[in-house]
Amino acid sequence: MIKAVWNNVEIASSSDTVIVEGNHYFPLSDINGDYLKTSDMNTHCPWKGDASYYHLEVAGERNENAAWYYPEPKPAAEEIRGRVAFWRGVKVG
Repeated sequence: MIKAVWNNVEIASSSDTVIVEGNHYFPLSDINGDYLKTSDMNTHCPWKGDASYYHLEVAGERNENAAWYYPEPKPAAEEIRGRVAFWRGVKVG
């Protein structure tokens, strides 16, 4: 079971992550959506497509743009559709 933890709280737990470029992408259904807050940040990856972000809010603290996902991944990255990855201090393992 792979978990994502931030601020001593489990954000996600899954036995069905997909690893791309060293990042675990969790199915959205295995993430506690109460901690995800929409962000306006977007970035572009030449082979995966356009990424959107979430802030994490846990116990009154916010981690800006700490999770990302590809709403419409390019064909080469289709396996990460509907999945979210974490960074910025989120412990994944």
